[in-house]
Amino acid sequence: MPKYRQWECQNCGWIYDEAKGWPEDGIAPGTRWEDIPEDWCCPQCGASKQDFSMRELGTPEGGAASPETCPSSPSPSHKSTITFRIWECMVCGWVYDEAQGCPEEGIAPGTRWEDIPEDWCCPQCGVGKEDFDMVLVSSAPEQIKSDKEPSRHKASTALTENRGPLVIIGTGLAGYNLALEFRKHDRTSPLMLISSDDGTFYSKPLLSASLSHGKTASQLCQASAEEMARRLNAQILVHTHVISISPHSRALTLRQEAGGHTANMHYDRLVLATGAQCRKLPAIAGDAHARLFRINNLTDYHRFRTALVGCQRVLLMGAGLIGCEFANDLVQAGFNVTVVDPQDWPLASLLPEAAGRDLQGVLSDNGVRFNLGRSIRSLSHSTNGIEAKLDNGKILEADIALAALGLEADTTLAKTAGLKTQRGITVDRSLQTSDPYIFAIGDCAELEGHQLFYVAPLMTCARALALTLSGEPCPVCYGVIPVAVKTTLRPTTVCPPQLGAEGSWQISSDNDGVCAEFRNHHGELLGFALIGAAIAERERLASECAPLMNDKSFE
Repeated sequence: MPKYRQWECQNCGWIYDEAKGWPEDGIAPGTRWEDIPEDWCCPQCGASKQDFSMRELGTPEGGAASPETCPSSPSPSHKSTITFRIWECMVCGWVYDEAQGCPEEGIAPGTRWEDIPEDWCCPQCGVGKEDFDMVLVSSAPEQIKSDKEPSRHKASTALTENRGPLVIIGTGLAGYNLALEFRKHDRTSPLMLISSDDGTFYSKPLLSASLSHGKTASQLCQASAEEMARRLNAQILVHTHVISISPHSRALTLRQEAGGHTANMHYDRLVLATGAQCRKLPAIAGDAHARLFRINNLTDYHRFRTALVGCQRVLLMGAGLIGCEFANDLVQAGFNVTVVDPQDWPLASLLPEAAGRDLQGVLSDNGVRFNLGRSIRSLSHSTNGIEAKLDNGKILEADIALAALGLEADTTLAKTAGLKTQRGITVDRSLQTSDPYIFAIGDCAELEGHQLFYVAPLMTCARALALTLSGEPCPVCYGVIPVAVKTTLRPTTVCPPQLGAEGSWQISSDNDGVCAEFRNHHGELLGFALIGAAIAERERLASECAPLMNDKSFE
């Protein structure tokens, strides 16, 4: 039987298994790593093949390519874990716990919600099952049928009276990957995640690269909250909002989405992984704002994809990183795409003009129409769809509009808690905020002035913070971080210099691509941008480029 290998993306942890291939990208089962095209990119974060390393040998029966998950928690009695849910009455707040059942109503412990008779009513206020909502998913040990042996796992899955859990607010890539990394070092400490949505685990970077592959929102889901609770040996509160943080008492005030009830809970340590929000829209007149969509999560993607049915013309606001990725995706999905941006070339904040113009040319050759140096003044309904009036008076017609204007850190909760914030939540190299028991990670955090909305630095932080939280202090130090832009029509990699760095771009280009190097007056390489065939220079330049941060230990 042939031996197959597994290759792990060092940026995001996604795994390619040679035995399974990756049919979504046309890579058949059994395809060896060396036979995959060199311009292939990680389906999850867009990293190149150079960012993968061989993980282990496998067999044709090995697991499918997927994000790495932590091993299940060991136990002296080798008990398995099962997932139970908790349901709250939205009228009176009474709670049904599947693990405990409701014996006084004849409902045995372990009875699933769907197995309770439909005519059952809340014991406290008498409303029906339809007035209950799931509020908690937890992984609990399966009980051995013995009256003598107590559960030795209780402290690992339930809140103890004398110690609160490690609480992570947010179940995006930052929150879940931190939890996965933490469980590699600590498999038993109480762990809770709080999600404002249903807690589905998915890769946010794929939202701007999945329409051309025909992917539905459900197909982008990698695991449910129940599955993640089981993997993490954790409790996950879903559809729950954190109203406030009390750092002095180390307590949170929570409110469930479907009801007005609030509850308080204590934490041992707290991690903010609240992510980023779409930047505010500029003032736009007109009556067609309902046809202007924004995508920042899986629900947004589903709504936009549904709204696209029957549409052909898409107006795209923004030619930054996300805007260019959406333009690349939409045009390959068969839509007529028109882009409007006030900058003079695409990716103007990341690429020098020569590189941006090259990318613009290739996207234009494939059908994308650009209106650069322009902004939208109004968006109105018309007989054939919607009309956008630009600042120069030009009228653009479309069926639907999408705004991709970039992100800004969600610091709302941190500010109300009195934590120090700037553009993001201010953290030191341990990712500790201005409160010693509160940390921040991902798009919401700002480390020494750096806000990096990319997967690679997020994973660097997740690995470091997991060690710190498990008792082994590990400072974060950003090295060289090349970013693969998911413009498959013209492969693009950028490693931007530090904000405010002094130097100039040195450009070399031909029909195959552009190589741009940002050097200071000493000739030191501080950043680079590669377009087309020039991406072959990535490793050479990355090895020469100065890191974003100087290595140093805790002071």
